[in-house]
Amino acid sequence: MNSKASRSLNRLYIKQLQVLHSLLQERNLSKVAAKMGLTQQAISEQLRKLRDLFDDPLFVRQSNGVIPTALAESLGGKISPILRDIEALLDKPSFVPGEQTGLFRISATDYAMAVILPPLLAELRRLAPHLKIIISEFESDNLHALMAAGEIDLALTFPDFIPAEMPSVFLFEEHHVCVASRHSPLLNTPLLLADIAPLPQLVISLARNNLQGSADAWFAEQGLTRNIVMSIPSFSAASDIIESTDIVAFLPSRLLPNHKVAILQLSDTPPSFNLVAAWHKRSTTSRLHQWILQLLIDSEGFSASTSLPK
Repeated sequence: MNSKASRSLNRLYIKQLQVLHSLLQERNLSKVAAKMGLTQQAISEQLRKLRDLFDDPLFVRQSNGVIPTALAESLGGKISPILRDIEALLDKPSFVPGEQTGLFRISATDYAMAVILPPLLAELRRLAPHLKIIISEFESDNLHALMAAGEIDLALTFPDFIPAEMPSVFLFEEHHVCVASRHSPLLNTPLLLADIAPLPQLVISLARNNLQGSADAWFAEQGLTRNIVMSIPSFSAASDIIESTDIVAFLPSRLLPNHKVAILQLSDTPPSFNLVAAWHKRSTTSRLHQWILQLLIDSEGFSASTSLPK
């Protein structure tokens, strides 16, 4: 595009194209004004600018309206597709799950992989078989950067690991139960929290490699200190370790039953906690993203009161 054409383009507006298009159809300024909800004076002003821009009268007055010049007639065939293309920009494309392709990336804790993902992935395979899915281990320290870079579309985890500025939706409430090996002599014995505190315990530390667990504060409120002797980074190996040792642990209830461990008869249970799905703000209006979130919310066992934020 040469510099003259570029300068001319900067002076051309969509409304002027609409006026020109309507005049070619109606050939009457007052009818065009009524059709576009403008005054006849406003239509005349737009026509004046068009005449100046194209250096052509464009329309010649006659008794019952106007007739187009040869240039105006030639422009008509070019303007119609331009206006259609502009209108198409504002039309939301239809969303058909079965036609979805591309890649969707989910970051999830191993708990979410075991409890949340199986029903979701089954629905995605059934309804959107051409969509490719990548599941990655949850990285709390890098979550915001990974989402901002488009390397993660959805995170399934606990609220404490989600940055405050990141949108999220509640999925369901969960609670821990105290378990021991299926061979433990503690089975079928009523226990108090004070009985559990001195026992060797395992914690699952997802974010940090340390001997601290989510139930520590709950023990402290009772004036008790836990005897934590082991920490592992995921739930997946917990049952094997518990079965082969004298260790007890608090595991999320939805990971049970598990034939390697058994639930102890503890008089109290720790406070419940929530599971959430989180995403980057830029994904909020994505039709695919919203559809997958709704599938997740509608999955069996999730809260019936959960709904997507408006």
